[in-house]
Amino acid sequence: MSNSATGLPPGLTVLERGWLSSNNIVIQGAAGTALIDSGYCTHAPQTLALLAASLQGRALDVLINTHLHSDHCGGNVALQAAYPQLRTLIPPGQAAYVRDWNPHALSYTPTGQSCPRFGFDAVLVPGSELSLGDAVWQVHAAPGHDTYSVILFEPMSRTLVSADALWQRGFGVVFPELDGDGAFDEVAATLDVIEALAPRWVVPGHGAPFTDVAQALGVARQRLARFVAHPQQHLRYATKVLLKFKLLEAQSLEQSELLAWAQATPYLARLVHQQFAELPLAQALALLVDELVASGAARQQGPHLFNT
Repeated sequence: MSNSATGLPPGLTVLERGWLSSNNIVIQGAAGTALIDSGYCTHAPQTLALLAASLQGRALDVLINTHLHSDHCGGNVALQAAYPQLRTLIPPGQAAYVRDWNPHALSYTPTGQSCPRFGFDAVLVPGSELSLGDAVWQVHAAPGHDTYSVILFEPMSRTLVSADALWQRGFGVVFPELDGDGAFDEVAATLDVIEALAPRWVVPGHGAPFTDVAQALGVARQRLARFVAHPQQHLRYATKVLLKFKLLEAQSLEQSELLAWAQATPYLARLVHQQFAELPLAQALALLVDELVASGAARQQGPHLFNT
């Protein structure tokens, strides 16, 4: 769905995509056109169609990824094929893995997610600036959800592209914590950076743009405090997010299909084992599915599980 929120800078359009695909942020100006984040690979045809409608015949000049999770860069290769002169910019932290294409190090294989191989032309160095459309945007490091993520800030309009560092009701799973690398402090530091920037508008990686930044920061800090006090809550939340992502991709799955996918997905299997060490994987998955259904995140009918 295309959404150009009143009050956002001229030339900036938010293509709000939901949760399997990240939002796509289109920036147009006399200096050229740019897209921030490309969505998930299975949504690539829709991404191309939405982008073409927004550009109205213009070519796409620059593609930027705030971070390299599959829902933010899965459409890269389709965009690169559609726009041969496109320049692609990525955060520097995992550039070597993209150059040599290591889907394990990039998290795609362990999480059971897909991302076709893409290339890049340059890196987004935190502390630098780049011209997008008719404005100059600042690049800021935003570790926490992803160690190497960046956020983009345009100081004249005070518009922040926050990726998964800040949503209206929280932030993304803190994946480094799941790997044993303490990152809750990094989440807190990134929230402090956002507060210091004092944005008027926040364009998140998922959900609609919003202006009540103080409230969003308050919600995020409360959520973070709960996770710090009760890390098992974060672990459980992350596990269900991965299951929900798979369900968003498939839309419906038989229990046997979900079990087969979980058995072939080492990252998920490890998280489940950490919580249910005494149970077989199938039994533990059934408990997690029950929680998804109880929360309204899924619907079950016989052996089938449906996305809601």
